[in-house]
Amino acid sequence: MCYDIAFTVNIEELADYFPGLIFDSRIEMNFDATIHIIGHDYGHHPIIYVNREHLQTHCRLMEWGCIPYYVKDEKSFIRQRASMLNARSERILEDDKSYWHQIRNRRCLIPVSGVYEHREIKGWKKKVPYFIRLKQQPIFFIPGLYSVAELPDVETGEMIKRSTFTLITRDANEVMKMIHNGGDNKFRMPLFLPFATSKEWLSEGLTAERYKEILDFSIPSEELDYYTVYTIRSKTPRADNKLKNEVWEWEKLPTLGEMNP
Repeated sequence: MCYDIAFTVNIEELADYFPGLIFDSRIEMNFDATIHIIGHDYGHHPIIYVNREHLQTHCRLMEWGCIPYYVKDEKSFIRQRASMLNARSERILEDDKSYWHQIRNRRCLIPVSGVYEHREIKGWKKKVPYFIRLKQQPIFFIPGLYSVAELPDVETGEMIKRSTFTLITRDANEVMKMIHNGGDNKFRMPLFLPFATSKEWLSEGLTAERYKEILDFSIPSEELDYYTVYTIRSKTPRADNKLKNEVWEWEKLPTLGEMNP
């Protein structure tokens, strides 16, 4: 699955991709924090969506990790929320009992400059992290679904609307199978799309047939740029003082696709 992303561009640049984009509020990004965003922190991220009232494209901060609209007690849902960070593409249309099927028309885009994923190597205690991005786009847009729940403020008790999102994943392509090769959710990857298809994902005129075609899309491996980085979840800073998303050479690292040193 995908629980680690990066967003290292000026927020204003989103309007270059979506002319006329309406920002629901002023958004300021802290690049020291957004160079590595962890899904399990349930933090805010700028999300692009179509306002359902006037059908214009908007951007607003939403929390990563869907809270279903029917949840009334956030504390009782906190453990389950970890399973709402990602949505399997196969379930959105095919599993009519899933929450993803219920909110399938609340489509959104998650702007990123790259994602992180870990490779397992037999005999190594640590997994090796990789930074993955699209070769042709400094910003790309992962499709997602969003939800709006009305919950009481923990301090005031006032009912407030909380906008939350999930990121869509699919079966991995050849390269991503070699990188994300371990764990309970191995051989998965985010649903990477060409920019034109990303924009289509937000279209109100999206037919069920085209919806499925988009969910089934597999990005060719040759369109991905990927390289190893330093351990991203360690509190120990890099010895070279470079950024988390910069190249780090792992000693005796076996060729991609090999499990053994």
